Amino acid sequence: MNKINVMSENLANKIAAGEVVERIANVVKELVENSIDAGSKNIKVELIASGTKSIKIIDDGCGMNNSDAKLCFSRHATSKIKSENDLYFINTLGFRGEALAAISSVSNVNLDTFDGNESTFINIKAGKILTEKVGSKRQGTIIEITELFYNTPARLKFMKSLQSELSLVTSFMEKIALSHPDISFTLINDERQIFRTSGSDDLYKAIHEIYGLNTSKNMIKIEAENYDYMIS
Repeated sequence: MNKINVMSENLANKIAAGEVVERIANVVKELVENSIDAGSKNIKVELIASGTKSIKIIDDGCGMNNSDAKLCFSRHATSKIKSENDLYFINTLGFRGEALAAISSVSNVNLDTFDGNESTFINIKAGKILTEKVGSKRQGTIIEITELFYNTPARLKFMKSLQSELSLVTSFMEKIALSHPDISFTLINDERQIFRTSGSDDLYKAIHEIYGLNTSKNMIKIEAENYDYMIS
């Protein structure tokens, strides 16, 4: 009898989920980066119980057609690279095509997306599509993750306190908002707004919106360059 067997796709996805997604912040990171890559100008993250009960990302990006909405949950399915040569010119935040497959294999996912032509709603659990119908026809994508790690209880032991999980999510969101001052980011937990940036493309204003007046008023803008370096 053979000792070596080929894993089922479902088992492989569960194992991959442990590498891609360890904490709530990892899920938020993967989904928010997808929203940025989709050209969104407004991205809202809504958490319930620091994301342990629900993680919802709402954006106004390009959305997906029906075919792509279903295909995006397949492993190694991505719109960001098509050939080996593309690996030398990556200008997106994600490109491996593993995150959505991994997340959907260990959670319950609702996806509502509209690309301006086709509107699709999909419910997928443990990697299998349970419901498919016409979506809300709202431009962009809404994706909600619930029951995270319900079928891989060993992963739940990595979860810390609600405050710790929220702190990690907040830290990531602050950094990504500072990296993209041209995008409006909103972070909400249990219906309480933690911060919101305006997307004005003014880094100083973004600092003020995230860290408050006491921090921003003590900031000094510095810009300098020579033949070798540019600093700002």
